[in-house]
Parts: sequence; C-alpha cells; structure tokens
Amino acid sequence: MKKHIIITYVLLIVLTIVSGLTYSVVDNNIPSIILLLSALKFIGVSFYFMDLKKAHIFWKSAVICYLTILLIVVLII
Repeated sequence: MKKHIIITYVLLIVLTIVSGLTYSVVDNNIPSIILLLSALKFIGVSFYFMDLKKAHIFWKSAVICYLTILLIVVLII
C-alpha cells in the first residue's frame, strides 16, 4: 500500500510540473489542458490520500459529479 501512495505522490508532482510548463506556451487550449491536469490531480488526492477508493459508491459518484460540474462551469465562464 505504501508503494501506491509514493507512486501517486510522484505522479501529482509530475502533473504539477507539466501544468507549470504548459502555462508558458501561448495557445487557445491551454486553460482546458490545465483544468484537465487539475482534475486528474483532484482525483488522485481524493481517491488515494482521502481513502475514497474504499468508500461507498455514493461518495465516489458525488465527487466525480462535483468535479464534472465544476469543470463545465469553469469552462463556460
């Protein structure tokens, strides 16, 4: 179990570095890419560090629905 946490932690660091590097590129789709990377980090933190992967299906679907609604609202604005 400890190995999975370390792999998730390293993956979160890599996603953060990739987000920072993509910010410097001038393109119209960069905010969408950064939001997608943020969503992946959110899922990583919520499922592995908050032990949501062992939770009831209601809580898993609630987190995924919240994330989906949040991304849609931010992309519309």
